[in-house]
Amino acid sequence: MDRREFIKKATIAAAGAAVVSPVSAMINQVSDKKCKVLLINGSPRIDGNTFCCLKEIEATLQKHGVESEIVQIGRKPVRMCINCGGCHQNGGKGCVFDDDMCAVITDKMTSADALIVGTPVYYGQPNGGILSLMQRLFFSAGHLVQNKPAAALAVCRRGGATATLQTMNMMFEMMNMPVVTSQYWNIAYGAGKGEVKLDTEGMQTMRTLATNMAFLLQKIHADGHPAPQRDERPAFMNFIR
Repeated sequence: MDRREFIKKATIAAAGAAVVSPVSAMINQVSDKKCKVLLINGSPRIDGNTFCCLKEIEATLQKHGVESEIVQIGRKPVRMCINCGGCHQNGGKGCVFDDDMCAVITDKMTSADALIVGTPVYYGQPNGGILSLMQRLFFSAGHLVQNKPAAALAVCRRGGATATLQTMNMMFEMMNMPVVTSQYWNIAYGAGKGEVKLDTEGMQTMRTLATNMAFLLQKIHADGHPAPQRDERPAFMNFIR
């Protein structure tokens, strides 16, 4: 049996186990608290392939009793972080630039329990707009995302999706955000508008991601324990002495 065939059989076996012990049954037994996930559409297309993936996730979240909201960054310019430090001098009010979608997302994160970010792949990278938004959000209002579960998804025509996911996940890891997994990398393929719906494995991956997110969220909130606190101050080192 070659590597590809082994992976295929292992995936089928795992899916079969999930059918025997439905995750949804466990979720419903965990907590009655209504959790909310903020989903960000990093595509300039209003209802393109990235939106289709987020809608698939949203439908599954609702099935498990988790509230959600999809927000699109749109086609208007999103400022990049200029490292002015103003956000750390204004009493925690967020980025000093309050005239674009970063301010909107910052406000919505105050009531969100988790974050999912979707982006198309541009030259093997996330959309420039979503990168600018996330960098400013995390730098200026990092306290709003700390310890909240997160996931990214990438949509591409052919290649570059894994590099895009790695870029997005690196931001989550720096903010102590548990990264929610799926049955495969959170990737879906499609070029023309709506074509991603034909990627049956990609759509299944999105549903599995949503199920895992719902399970983790409700486990966290049913537990009742506060998020872990740092015992040490961050120790920064640039290797130059």
